[in-house]
Amino acid sequence: MEENLIKYAELLVKTGINIKQGQILVVRSPIECAAFVRIVAEVAYKAGASDVQVLWADEKLSKVTFLNAPDELFDTVPSWQVEFYLSYVRQDAAFLSISASDPELMKSVDTERIVRSQRVRSKALSEYQERLMSNKNVWCVASIPTLAWAKKVFPKASDEEAIDQLWQAIFNATRVSEENPVKAWDVHKANLSTQVKRLNDLKLKSLHYTNSLGTDLVINLPEGHLWIGGADYTPEGHEFIANMPTEEVFTAPDRTGVNGVVKNALPLNLNGTIVDGFELTFKEGKVVDFKAEEGYDALKGLLDTDEGSRYLGEVALVPYDSPISNTGILFYNTLFDENASCHLALGKAYPVCVEGGEDMSKEDLEAKGINDSISHVDFMVGTSDLKIVGQTVSGEEVVIFEMGNFK
Repeated sequence: MEENLIKYAELLVKTGINIKQGQILVVRSPIECAAFVRIVAEVAYKAGASDVQVLWADEKLSKVTFLNAPDELFDTVPSWQVEFYLSYVRQDAAFLSISASDPELMKSVDTERIVRSQRVRSKALSEYQERLMSNKNVWCVASIPTLAWAKKVFPKASDEEAIDQLWQAIFNATRVSEENPVKAWDVHKANLSTQVKRLNDLKLKSLHYTNSLGTDLVINLPEGHLWIGGADYTPEGHEFIANMPTEEVFTAPDRTGVNGVVKNALPLNLNGTIVDGFELTFKEGKVVDFKAEEGYDALKGLLDTDEGSRYLGEVALVPYDSPISNTGILFYNTLFDENASCHLALGKAYPVCVEGGEDMSKEDLEAKGINDSISHVDFMVGTSDLKIVGQTVSGEEVVIFEMGNFK
């Protein structure tokens, strides 16, 4: 286990972040993950980091706060937190986020309080978020087990067995189990790059999704859109992997060019509340109606976050027959579940998904059809019988997906 922990930390630091000599690394992590973060820090320093700063999160304390604090607390952000993020992002720091939350911890919390807090934090940290979404700073999101998360994924196992099984699943998904993870990722990046080139060469105008769940959705793509997958790059050419694992290739939709109905294929862990059995109806890009068998209030809270939260910001393609999907494990963690299924995202689009987008103003991006929002939430729509038919700018129809996989 110790050997794999070191291999995983090295993979995140040297391939995910690809730390530069003298660069600052900022780690955001649950306090339960402290032991692993210490390994990451040691690896980062040995790889040349000039400093490693850690911002700890305690979701159980967050729940206490959401349940008991006065309302006005959720309309402010401590100035020290704003200064923390802005000072480091302006110093070209790299950001590693450990995503490992209890999927159901917040189900008893008033959704409005969570939304209010997220809304004010997103506005206060807009510069930081814009820099990451435009790839001006390198960033990586990864996960390690916590007990609550492991027990949700493996409820019949003992505590120790659940942790061990989740670790093994993470090692497999991130290729740490292979003899040479870095080499394995080089091959994986090349394969994703080939798929990206194929999609960009098609010059698609729209995608039509259908499956037996009842999804029947047409998504127009903006002129000059770019498919992206595998490695990302800063404007200076610093390569990094934003998500580990990643199996997706993705782009941005035309903000007002989405029409029809889409139904989720996997449950969504939305801020500690499970949302499942939901469908969204789009008209001219906007969600005009929605249903949910579980987590309705949480879904409503997301859609009401701001105007852009009712529009799509991402279209991502993932084969149903993929390494994470083939494990048969439902992770209740978007980082993993989105890489087991084709998915869409409500909210903000990545500016880099349109030619020259990283240097465009908000107004220019909007004119290109790129959605803006303070939220960005992925939800899974891929099934074993998903069919996606593309239409090119020349009017030709091309089957992109058939029976859940690339045609």
